[in-house]
Amino acid sequence: MSLPVRERSPRPGGGRHRRPVPTSLPPDAPVLVLAAPGGASGVAAEIAAVVRVDNPQIEVRLTAVDELAPALPADRDAVVVPLLTWDDPAVLGPLHQTVADSGSAAVVTGALGPHPLLAEVLHIKLAERGLARADRVRLLNVSSPVDAVILGMVGGEPAVHAAQATAVLLASRLTLPVVAASLDKEPGVTVAADRLRAAGAARLAVAPCMIGDEAPADLVGHAAEAIGAGHAEPIGAHSMIAELVARAYGSQLAT
Repeated sequence: MSLPVRERSPRPGGGRHRRPVPTSLPPDAPVLVLAAPGGASGVAAEIAAVVRVDNPQIEVRLTAVDELAPALPADRDAVVVPLLTWDDPAVLGPLHQTVADSGSAAVVTGALGPHPLLAEVLHIKLAERGLARADRVRLLNVSSPVDAVILGMVGGEPAVHAAQATAVLLASRLTLPVVAASLDKEPGVTVAADRLRAAGAARLAVAPCMIGDEAPADLVGHAAEAIGAGHAEPIGAHSMIAELVARAYGSQLAT
């Protein structure tokens, strides 16, 4: 039986846990435009709703990546935050081009990862499926449900390379080997699984490092089934993703 997963509670106050966005903003503050690669519905709409609830002082607009131009305000600045876990040029390139073509002063941020919060939510998603210990406490002698984790990426070798920092952060949390591998291109998870098992890791899990709309819904399950591994669900509309969005916006305000 898996242990219950505790989400972090909000941490108000100063220091390194200060709010990513000021509690009040001027009326002409930049609009936050969420750009979703899979369309402005489903998970993306849920994330936008969480961002609005957590940050009522921000005007939040949601758009599909290929429908960005109409979402850019004509009379105000904007910060465009792509709902990505890595800097995918296939998504960021069109976003930058659309902004340039529109003549807008909007700024396009980078992806939401790598970041310790991204590693934390990946840990939570694994724990929800009983594939990781829910608690990071090291004093309890509790064995891990798996021997190693494959960080599943969409986007081939560039995505795998970009995920190395996230893999290191997740490995530190789990105290287990974590390797990134492509879910949609070869060499993929099969090669990663063979290498891990050759090193003695018999029980494997796949942790998809995607928010949810970047790939077909059955991609992760098929990849995990092919290597006889368990798998977590995509991250989805988790509160930490909403926090990373707010941090991306807040960083632009600070500059």
